[in-house]
Formats: sequence, C-alpha cells, structure tokens
Amino acid sequence: MRTLADINDKIHHRRAVVWTVEELKARVADIGVTQAAKNVDVITTGTFEPMESSGAIINLGHTDPPIKIRKCWLDGVPAYAGFGAVDLYLGATQVVDSTDMGDLSEIEESRERGGSHVIEDLIAGKPVQLRAIGQMTDCYPRASCDTTITRETINQFYLYNPRNLYQNFIVGVNGGDRLLYTYLGPLHPRLGNAVYSNPGAISPLLNDPELKLIGIGTQIFLGGGIGYIAWEGTQHFPLQKRLPNHTPIGPAATLALIGDAKQMNPKWVRGCYFKNYGPSLMLGVGVPLPVLSEEVVQHCAVSDQDIVAPVVDFSIPRRVRPTFGLVSYAQLKQGRITIDGNSVRTAPLASVFRSRQVALELKQWIERGEFTLTEPVASIPMDRSFLPQDRWGSQLSIE
Repeated sequence: MRTLADINDKIHHRRAVVWTVEELKARVADIGVTQAAKNVDVITTGTFEPMESSGAIINLGHTDPPIKIRKCWLDGVPAYAGFGAVDLYLGATQVVDSTDMGDLSEIEESRERGGSHVIEDLIAGKPVQLRAIGQMTDCYPRASCDTTITRETINQFYLYNPRNLYQNFIVGVNGGDRLLYTYLGPLHPRLGNAVYSNPGAISPLLNDPELKLIGIGTQIFLGGGIGYIAWEGTQHFPLQKRLPNHTPIGPAATLALIGDAKQMNPKWVRGCYFKNYGPSLMLGVGVPLPVLSEEVVQHCAVSDQDIVAPVVDFSIPRRVRPTFGLVSYAQLKQGRITIDGNSVRTAPLASVFRSRQVALELKQWIERGEFTLTEPVASIPMDRSFLPQDRWGSQLSIE
C-alpha cells in the first residue's frame, strides 16, 4: 500500500493521518480493516509500566587533577565504575549503600530509594551528590572526589536499558498462607489478589506480534524524548507459544532501548519502590507502527479479549512455578477473575491512563512533523530463545 518514504513525505508536509492504537481499534469496529488501512498512515502505541532492567550511562567529565574512578556513589547509590576513568553505569534497581550511615532513621529512609530515583532527579535537573574513590596512577593522580553534579554539568547522560517492553507478561497470585512481597508488589495469601503488569491491547509489541515493523535502529518515544531500539532485550523469548492471532500466551520478545536522558522528562521517567523487594523504574515508551499493508491494521485491531496471560502462583519458590491457566486482558481489566471457583480481585502495575497519554503525545509529535519513521538496520531475531519453547509447560490450557 505505502512505503516508509511515502509516509515520511506526508509527515514532512504535515499530511500524515495518525491514529493512536485505540482510535484504530475503534475505527476498525466501525468501518472494517480494509477501509481503515486505506485511511491511516501511522498507528501510535504506548505503555507506562515498571521496567527494572534499565539504567544510565554517565560521563562525568575530568576533574583537575584527573581521577580514575574505581568506586562511586550518587546520592549514596553505588554506580559501576569499571569502564573508563569517569564513565559510570547507574542501575535502576541499585539500592543505597547504608554502610556509612550511623543513624537508624536515615537507614530506614534510604531503603526506599535507589538508582531509579537518582536517574529521575538528574532528568529533572536536580543536584546529585557524587562521592568517588580513585586508583592513583601517573596520569590520574587524584585519590578521591566529593562534589555535586547535575544534568547540565556532566558530559553524557543517556539511558541504556538491557530489557524493556516485554511482549506480554504474567499475572501473579499467591496460593500460600503468608503475604509475599514480589516484583509485582504484595501478593496476598490464599489468592487474595492478582497483579498484572502489561497494559494489554494498547501495548506496543502486542500490536506488532512478529516484530515485522520494528527492528534495530527504529526511532521511538522514550521517557519523553527520542530513543532507539538498540538490540534484542535480555531474556528475549520469541519462541513463546502463540494464539492463532500471533500474540504470545506469556513473556516473549523483549527489546534493549537507548536514548538521551538530557532530552527526557521526569513525567515519563519515575523512580518507584516495591515494599520488601526494592526500587524499579516506571518508564513511558511509545512505538510508531507504519501502515505498510492491510495486515498491519489486522494485527493492531486485536482486542483485550483476544490476548491472554498465564496466572502464576508465586507461593512455590521455584524458577518454573505452577499456573492456574490463562486469562484474557478483558477479564483482568474488569477487576476480578475466577480461579478455582474463587473470585479474585485484580490490579495493574501499568498505568493505562499514562500509556494512552504516551501514544497520544507521540501522535502529536508526528502530526507536527517533529518525529519521522526510521527503517530498521536489522531485524530483531524471532527464531531463537534463551529457554525451551515450552517454558510454561503442559499445565496451560486455553478454554
């Protein structure tokens, strides 16, 4: 139907027709796939959810005299200093080092703060305390450094996130008899609640299930700025079992993302904390999908009723946990699901409201001609996996 060059030409002349993925789904219900495909050029998707496998690359610039940093703390949070002299990596889930804290109340307050909060503060332009210990050499004679840094005073500050944008995920429950604190938040005993993290049918990779439209080099909305898909993500699992509509029945593809944090907005990059588990990062990511064929619209028309996730019991302390089968996102979003005859309340970790806002903001960028689409330089592999194909075993059945 179209080429990427055709669509970008329309964007440059502000003639491109852009719909959010929810608008697309509504239009398909009214006029059908074929007519919708003729009318729209770009479909925008978005999510705002916890993405803990994230972090920031920071180059501080050289001190005078220069220092070769071997240990470093940013607002008390250790940063990895095993690169060049003043290159750091600050992980989103790294916690405050409390070994030097003598006051018990100070230690308690620090437990809910981690690398994600420091990243948020830097993006917001707030000052961050830097403490560093150096390896003294002839070219780097300085032994230590204690100063304040900001987004403006450091050379480079960009996010490099090894695993973001899970293509589907799990629903966590607790069939045991005690409260569990998990990366999905608190799971109450005896199936007291069920928590899911993916926003469902508006989530980016569920609308491009075979990753035919995106790849390495694809330009995206990342944290309120422009970012790119850098590689497949860690734990990339494209061989997950799939429904006839090609959507996976559990965790599948993942992406590594990169973007200039100096352009980002703290509205879309938020440090968060899960009680008795640790810090994580709430991140807004938007992916534009070019309408190159009718098939693109067919995939994007998928509804919450047509996407499922496995209900996993966290009370069993094993890598592969038993499940209670599959539920649709339509069921999850109703607020209750039925497990073994019991009505269980559900809650999302992802913000559906903010996910919609990401897709809308990306749509507005494209309509204003501020964001164009990029041709991937390579595809994300869909034929290999870090785990066996039947990761979730034979316990799952679809009724």
